[in-house]
Amino acid sequence: MAKKYDLQEVEVLDGNVAMTHALRQAQVDVLPAYPITPSTKIVELFSQFCADGYVDGEFIRVESEHAAMSACVGASAAGARVATATASQGLAFMIEVLYQASGMRLPIVLCLSNRALAAPLNVNGDHSDMYLARDAGWIQLCSFEAQHSYDLALMAFRIGEHVDVRLPVVVNQDGFITSHTAENVHMIPDEKATAFVGELEVVNSLLDNTKPITYGVQTEENWHFEHKARQHNDLLESKSHIKKVFEEFNEKFGREYKIVEQHKVDDADMVIVCIGSTFNTSSLVVDNFREKGIKVGVIAPRVLRPFPYEEFAEALKDTKVVACLDRSSPNGAVGMLYNEISGALINNEKTPIISNYIYGLGGRDVTIELLSSVFNDLTENLKAGKLTHKVQQMLGLRGPKCEYFGEKG
Repeated sequence: MAKKYDLQEVEVLDGNVAMTHALRQAQVDVLPAYPITPSTKIVELFSQFCADGYVDGEFIRVESEHAAMSACVGASAAGARVATATASQGLAFMIEVLYQASGMRLPIVLCLSNRALAAPLNVNGDHSDMYLARDAGWIQLCSFEAQHSYDLALMAFRIGEHVDVRLPVVVNQDGFITSHTAENVHMIPDEKATAFVGELEVVNSLLDNTKPITYGVQTEENWHFEHKARQHNDLLESKSHIKKVFEEFNEKFGREYKIVEQHKVDDADMVIVCIGSTFNTSSLVVDNFREKGIKVGVIAPRVLRPFPYEEFAEALKDTKVVACLDRSSPNGAVGMLYNEISGALINNEKTPIISNYIYGLGGRDVTIELLSSVFNDLTENLKAGKLTHKVQQMLGLRGPKCEYFGEKG
């Protein structure tokens, strides 16, 4: 039996440590992992929990991130509750097996401390790895702070393991900004957290000799389309179950989560759309502008996949100007959020003026001043009734002006 861990009602934890406690309380059976910055602490601490007898599960030291996710697939198919952690190049090395996990309908939980992808090599946070994994068939949840990292990691098991969902779940947190920043985190007592997550209902275990099962079959053109359509449909339908889990969590523990998080959007003329910790900084900027009588707001997806098109369409139906902030290099295109939000709003009766900002790559600071400059741009667009600058701009870029894109900062 695992020992009881003596948690205070409020602990000062960073996002990595908070997530690891959630994995411990969820009583993960198997955690295969290969450490990589900035997610290393999750791997180290869980292995320490195993060594100290605080968990009954197994920590498996593997030779690579590809092997880590492969071991997750095998353990989950055998009927275990499984989790792992990675970032950046580790996620890129896993990507082949991410598609295997979702296609096999295995409810693995991946704690992803978001970090830039090389080259050039960079260990700091942006959303390049999050964006790389967005179409791999996993549910994706987004943390804005350490408290969210803890809560969402607990909820991820309830979401992915439900018999009507049976899909793997990524819990994203901003590398270093959230993963390494110590904050007050309200903890749930072990017994209550474990009870909330509940027992894993094993489905199609490879170890059940009374019911032989095959994973990873070959289908070709005769059935492949139908399998992927069913997977896509169930991923879309998982949103209703995610809402139920959020509601139950709020009822039990008093912390509310929504599919889309908003701050002063209801009557806003101008809105920033962003992901992760930038939501909190943007909220401060919104409050500053509101004090001046300027109606602005900020909105962010709590659930990145399945993407909440309907929720965004409803929330922004009366907004006049929108800026979509993407923290990942677009590499020859507009950013992902710009595409997704444009798709969400295109059929609204009124479509706002929409622009795209690329920001914060490689851990570049996102300041109140920079975000204020975005609202200043939006004010110009609002007055002109049209886009007054390039569709896409680089926010906070140093050096000479790019001939094609605009620049800010």
